[in-house]
Amino acid sequence: MTMQFDLQPLRQPCACGRQHNIFVQDIRIEPGALNRLPEYLKKYACSRPAVLCDENTFRAAGQKAARLLGCGTVRLNPENLHANEAAVAAAEQGIRPDADILIAAGSGTVHDITRFIANRRKISFVSVPTAASVDGFVSTVAAMTWGGFKITFPAVSPVCVLADTDIFSRAPYRLTASGISDLLGKYTAVADWRIAHLVTGEYLCERVCSMELDALKTVRENIGNIRSGDAAAYEQLMYALLLSGLAMQMVGNSRPASGAEHHISHLLEMGVLSAPPDAYHGEKVGVGLLLTADIYHRAAERLRRGRFRLKPYRGLETDLLREAFRPEGRFSGILKENSPDPLSAVSDEMLEKGIPDIIGVLDGIPSVRKLSDRIASAGGVRTLPEIGLPNEWADRILRLAPYVRNRLTFLRLLKRFDTDPPLFRA
Repeated sequence: MTMQFDLQPLRQPCACGRQHNIFVQDIRIEPGALNRLPEYLKKYACSRPAVLCDENTFRAAGQKAARLLGCGTVRLNPENLHANEAAVAAAEQGIRPDADILIAAGSGTVHDITRFIANRRKISFVSVPTAASVDGFVSTVAAMTWGGFKITFPAVSPVCVLADTDIFSRAPYRLTASGISDLLGKYTAVADWRIAHLVTGEYLCERVCSMELDALKTVRENIGNIRSGDAAAYEQLMYALLLSGLAMQMVGNSRPASGAEHHISHLLEMGVLSAPPDAYHGEKVGVGLLLTADIYHRAAERLRRGRFRLKPYRGLETDLLREAFRPEGRFSGILKENSPDPLSAVSDEMLEKGIPDIIGVLDGIPSVRKLSDRIASAGGVRTLPEIGLPNEWADRILRLAPYVRNRLTFLRLLKRFDTDPPLFRA
């Protein structure tokens, strides 16, 4: 089966009033897609490629890509590999100075490293996903852990995606389950975007929201067939992941696909509470999704019954942040990330007025039981203990996670509410 994206309709004028930019030129999802690599490099007039991979993805795709192109590979050690300063430095050492295009043969981490370096060198890159594990293959930003902080750097989209079914459908299934959980996280991400729009007037594109919901629908309908190893279902999953990535590309940031559930993942990756857990990105998102959906539904019930009052805006919880983000350099860094505090843009009047619509948005999120069942049916991770953390940390994680990004989510908005009974333990 061959799947090609018709990207031109996405570039058409939009009812939101903005011109959406699509930077990727070609996307192919098909068996043997990797064999087209020389054809596309010729199309882009690039003749000095370098293949970036790790030792595992070298065997899956990097070795063949290098053979097809007659070039060398930069192979990173997969042990404790993260998209950070150390990985960028190691990769840069192996990439020829005159390289005019990079080939990212890997999953999320390899792609973030590659797009960061491609942006720094002002060259293009081609995406060769080796697993259907994340939705960031066509992202225009690189999610990096830098100086102990989770930072989103401006980067570049791949000029082309060659998703070879023969490769990504044979990846370790745990990676595939991670990709499914990453997509399921869009339930709360889209809800957070809608709620921020309701209470602050933040820009929102309904067309982009619909793309994320279409991606969700696609993965929901294919979970069983994916689990059974059906190649066509794997292609549908890759399609959904790329569709979500294109939604982000159209907006120019991760807002459509990353909300409170992702902020929980980022917090855990920063090693604030403990060493970063040995878990894939989508696994941490799945855990974050269930924690977030649980508190969102409990909050909706309090709001519906009038069991709440608004608290005056009192600024950042500096005592909480100072204790959590030690040493002093990390504390000052988190204060800088949260300046200005997005809660300062929320007036009591807008918040009061928006409560009925907020409840409606929250009610649109599936129940925790349904979400948990979907993750379970996909073979994914659902609980903190499954990623090596105690359940007792849940409230602390939920209190700290909103500060990881300067972005308004309903989880952050909850800091303006006192509810009866309280949503958080003291």
